[in-house]
Amino acid sequence: MANGPSPSPHVGFWLFSFHVGEAVVNVGALFTLDSTIGRVAKIAIEEAVKDVNSNSSILHGTKLNITMQSSNCSGFIGMVEALRFMETDIVAIIGPQCSTVAHIVSYVSNELQVPLLSFGVTDPTLSSLQYPFFVRTTQSDSFQMTAVAEMVSYYGWKAVSVIFVDNEYGRNGVSALNDKLAERRCRISYKSGIPPESGVNTGYVMDLLVKVALMESRVIVLHVSPSLGFQVFSVAKYLGMMGNGYVWIATDWLAYMLDSASLPSDTLESMQGVLVLRQHIPESDRKKNFLSRWKNLTGGSLGMNSYGLYAYDSVWLLAHAIESFFNQGGKISFSNDSRLKTMEGGNLHLGAMSIFDDGMLLLGNILQSNLVGLTGPLKFNSDRSLIHAAYDIINVIGTGFRMIGYWSNYSGLSKEPPETLYAQPFNRSSTIQHLHSVIWPGETLSKPRGWVFPNNGKLLKIGVPNRASYREFVSKVRGSDMFQGFCIDVFTAAVNLLPYAVPYQFVAFGDGHKNPSYTQLVDSITTGVFDAVVGDITIVTNRTKIVDFSQPYAASGLVVVVPFRKLNTGAWAFLRPFSPLMWTVTACFFVVVGIVVWILEHRINDEFRGPPKRQVITILWFSLSTLFFAHKENTVSTLGRLVLIIWLFVVLIINSSYTASLTSILTVQQLYSPINGIESLRKSDDPIGYQEGSFAEYYLSQELNISKSRLVALRTPEDYAKALKDGPGKGGVAAVVDERPYVELFLSSQCSFRIVGQEFTKSGWGFAFPRDSPLAVDLSSAILELAENGDLQRIHDKWLMKSSCSLENAELESDRLHLSSFWGLFLICGVACFIALVIYFLQIMQQLCKSAPSDSISSEPGSTRSRRLQRFLSLMDGKEDITKNKSKRTKVEGPSFHGDRDEDFGRSSKRRATDLATGSNIN
Repeated sequence: MANGPSPSPHVGFWLFSFHVGEAVVNVGALFTLDSTIGRVAKIAIEEAVKDVNSNSSILHGTKLNITMQSSNCSGFIGMVEALRFMETDIVAIIGPQCSTVAHIVSYVSNELQVPLLSFGVTDPTLSSLQYPFFVRTTQSDSFQMTAVAEMVSYYGWKAVSVIFVDNEYGRNGVSALNDKLAERRCRISYKSGIPPESGVNTGYVMDLLVKVALMESRVIVLHVSPSLGFQVFSVAKYLGMMGNGYVWIATDWLAYMLDSASLPSDTLESMQGVLVLRQHIPESDRKKNFLSRWKNLTGGSLGMNSYGLYAYDSVWLLAHAIESFFNQGGKISFSNDSRLKTMEGGNLHLGAMSIFDDGMLLLGNILQSNLVGLTGPLKFNSDRSLIHAAYDIINVIGTGFRMIGYWSNYSGLSKEPPETLYAQPFNRSSTIQHLHSVIWPGETLSKPRGWVFPNNGKLLKIGVPNRASYREFVSKVRGSDMFQGFCIDVFTAAVNLLPYAVPYQFVAFGDGHKNPSYTQLVDSITTGVFDAVVGDITIVTNRTKIVDFSQPYAASGLVVVVPFRKLNTGAWAFLRPFSPLMWTVTACFFVVVGIVVWILEHRINDEFRGPPKRQVITILWFSLSTLFFAHKENTVSTLGRLVLIIWLFVVLIINSSYTASLTSILTVQQLYSPINGIESLRKSDDPIGYQEGSFAEYYLSQELNISKSRLVALRTPEDYAKALKDGPGKGGVAAVVDERPYVELFLSSQCSFRIVGQEFTKSGWGFAFPRDSPLAVDLSSAILELAENGDLQRIHDKWLMKSSCSLENAELESDRLHLSSFWGLFLICGVACFIALVIYFLQIMQQLCKSAPSDSISSEPGSTRSRRLQRFLSLMDGKEDITKNKSKRTKVEGPSFHGDRDEDFGRSSKRRATDLATGSNIN
């Protein structure tokens, strides 16, 4: 609710009397008559009572007799008038209008069990737990502040300044806004209260706005009474705070003023571009008819606002509740309060006040109401708020305003009225939140940035590490407060691209004799020591939890640096092209392929037959000779030829790879290190060096679980070189783990060391700022622009491009060929051998079945299995008779082939004679 200006005391008395026969039921009304809301509510309540009296369908002929009291938005007067009500045995009170009065009167209502139906109090702290007889028949500021917070988040602002009236209405509304902003990672950066009493002079308001103008945020939320609000806008216009760059959001106090009265042109001129929230009332025929009737009643001199409509609906809500109360057997009866009876004395007449016996029953009927009024559905949810809370969002333009959208607790921000979205599935996704364009203060369509650097003469304190080593990245100029280096140049170049000035000063962190702790440097932002940190700050997880980083301006990652030595070829250099596993698998496949080809060729190829010793030699000779494609044995079978072709292809690839690798080993200088990456380093027990002050120590000890006793802090590149050259045996280290930019600079002048393995972290360097700092976002865009236009590379070359060593800077990798590079070939060859053997044995089994004798089957199982095994072995070992096939072919071919046939016969005779001479019985 917006509290009106404090009017002069005006006391009247309205009494609603509901007659059932001769019985009279009194209902009071308590609000501020001389306020804008009060003047509208007075007429609305009168019309509601007339409508109830003239409607025979409700209360069945009961008439209303009206009495009213004015609280003047004073807690004391409101309490006194409420006590006067209680002397008349009332059953309910319509009101109060002001939050201050509501807090006090609610205690009286709780004691005497008389329901309060407030159409104007929006204070979100009036809860049903503390004040069970308080019923809000309008919208709570909890919803309004949610709408404000979602607008702030929608436009991408992170901080707001708040000006509020310093009473329950203002303080509790701002508290709700702070909570809602925090849910969206936004905040109130500055807030200032204005005394609620009338007569606040212009000088006070001017001093307040000057303080606001000195703050960072340019988004200002105004949550005050109308008289104070217009005064603030007038002074803001005078101070130039209604121009470009400012955003003003007014709560619904301004909306009901715009609806109720024609404001002077100078008042409207002072608030051009302001965004205003107004309680949303759905369009309906009943509403249109009532507004037409309202014009006739007031002659157009007083406009209707949302609070007047809620006041009208409150009367009808209470009338329906009383009707249900009577239908349930409720009786209007009162009893004395024993605690008040003991306090009798003087002129207070406390004994005249009594408890409404069936107050709980009437309260229950009020909360269970379910009807449709001028404002829409009159139904309460579990926390006693009206369902379908919604607000219009309007933009003050010219002599009026324009609608830019809506907010509802169901659909959030939208261009469509909330009632059209209630039938759709619930969806609060940010992708569907949309508003129409806004004409902002200064008559611009461009969305204001929403913040500037505080114009209070205070410079940003930027912490800079005062390094002792690698001063090319960042260093303090000796004898001055200035800093230089790669990181400093990137920061200044990015700041120069910003569309606004950034007042700052660099502050050294560290003594310059040793590298400072970067973790402590970043933590200094959270404690308020620094407003930002600039330097070679690595973006790591534990730091992003407490600060915001800009876009990375340099890629980084941990690498391992080791000393290397030249690897001599030596007498056994020919074994180095293959790893031991590769040699072993290759040798096995030579033997396996030889055996497979022997099995496939043994029955039909005389070159694979003979005594056992000869056959073993043949297998070994055949398999090894394929290495040089010098095998003399011919393959006759189709399966044997298939296996041999695939194997020869594998041998060709292996030969080519071996030759290329051996050539490289014998002709190119080789570098060697026993450490080949972070894994081999972690498994060893050797000491590891790291740069003093960097996050590498934390990563190695916490993430990789390397004992801190193995970690050695090193300060300068010279310390790196000495520790690596000495090695573990002389008190040095086996390797140094550091970030790639430092390592690349180190290796540019140290040619005896190399990087081994790959980067095992991926990160970057950025500038650190407090959480939700808008400067981090703008600097990120500037850094991207530097990268796109090439300035970032030019700054890099200026500071970090050093003379390189004559040796290549490539990382050390193993020059051996591993099985992983050839397992596909071996797999193909192995599958081919397996398939060939399966087909071959199926053929053997088929022949075995055809040659089985049918007349000599013994009845003894053992002898049967033995004879079958003997036949199988005999068939496997026996030479296949292919002469019949040859003779058939000869007859077909004709006489011209007799010479060839005789020659074949001669060779066969010679082989049989040889076999007989050697005494072989394996034929």
